[in-house]
Amino acid sequence: MKYFISIIFNTSELFQVEGNEIKVSLKSKPELGKANRELIKLLSNHFQVSSDKIKIIQGIKSRKKIVHILE
Repeated sequence: MKYFISIIFNTSELFQVEGNEIKVSLKSKPELGKANRELIKLLSNHFQVSSDKIKIIQGIKSRKKIVHILE
C-alpha cells in the first residue's frame, strides 16, 4: 500500500490517517536519518508490520514523503 506522508516537527503527538494520507509529528531532528528512522518505527507500530517492510520511495530529505508498506 502506498501512503503520502506529511511531517510536522516539534509539535504534540499527532498521527492522523485519512485514506492514503498520513499526518505525523516527529520529535527527532531531521539530521543523519534520525527523523526517517522515527517515522518508520511509528508506521511499523501503527500498521503492525516489521520495519523492514516499510520503504520511503520518495522524499528522503523532505517533509512530504511517499512510503510503501508491504503487508
